[in-house]
Amino acid sequence: MDRRTGGPDGDGRRATAPTVPPAPDPRRNLLLAGLPDAELRRLLPELKLVDLALHDRVLTREEPIAHLHFPLDCVLSLMAPAGGGALVEVATIGYEGMSGLPVFLGTASGPNDSFCQVPGRALRLPAAGFRRFLASDGALHQSLHRYTQATMVLLAQNVACNRMHTTEQRCARWLLQTRDRVGADQFPLTQEFLAQMLGVRRGTVSLTAGVLQEAGTIRYSRGTITVLDADALHRVACACYDLVQEHFQRLTGAPDA
Repeated sequence: MDRRTGGPDGDGRRATAPTVPPAPDPRRNLLLAGLPDAELRRLLPELKLVDLALHDRVLTREEPIAHLHFPLDCVLSLMAPAGGGALVEVATIGYEGMSGLPVFLGTASGPNDSFCQVPGRALRLPAAGFRRFLASDGALHQSLHRYTQATMVLLAQNVACNRMHTTEQRCARWLLQTRDRVGADQFPLTQEFLAQMLGVRRGTVSLTAGVLQEAGTIRYSRGTITVLDADALHRVACACYDLVQEHFQRLTGAPDA
C-alpha cells in the first residue's frame, strides 16, 4: 500500500506519521513568564509562533512597526546607522525581552533596524493587538516599564564599553551574552554580525576570534561559535557583562542580560 494510506510500504513495514515537535512554552520568554495565568490566556490568541532565520528583518528604521516579537530561543540584533550605509549593533534582544519597544512608548516607528542574529523561534504580536491589550493596564504594562529601564541601562553601558574596553574584552562579553540568550555553548554567528556587534572591520574580527581560540576559550569554524571554557571567557570579558546582568536581574528578574 502507499505510505499515504498508513498501510505497509513495499518492504512490509508500516509507515508512521512524522513527529510534530511540541509547541514551545510561551513562558520561555521572561516578559510573558511574569504574567498572571489569566492575563497570559487573554494574550495567547493574539500571539503567533514564527521561525526566524538568519538575517530575517523584524524592524525597519523609520517605518511603521507592524509586529512585536517575543524571542523564545532566537536572538535579535538592534542596529544603528553609522553613515555610508554601515550598521553597528547597539543591543541584542533575547528571551528576556521583546522587539518593538517604541510601540510601548507611544510611537509608530523607531530609529533602528532589527535583524535575527541567531535563528530560532519567537512569538509575534500585531502592534494593533498589543495596543488593545495594554489598554487594560495589567502586569505586562508594568513589566515593560521595568524592561524599558533595563534597556536604557544596557544602551548606556554599551557606550561606555565601546569607549573604554579593548576589542577582545568586548568580543568576550558579546559572546557570553549570546550564549546566555541561546542557552547553549554552540550557536551560529557570522563574521559580518560579529563585526557589526563590535563596530570593527571583519579583519579585526578574525584576529580577535583567533586570539580567543588560541587561548582555548572558543572554537570558531564556518560561522559557528563553540564556547569551550565559559569561565575563562568570563575572565577575558570586561566588567560590563556583570554590570548589565545585575541590572537586568534586579529590574526584570532575568537570569542574564
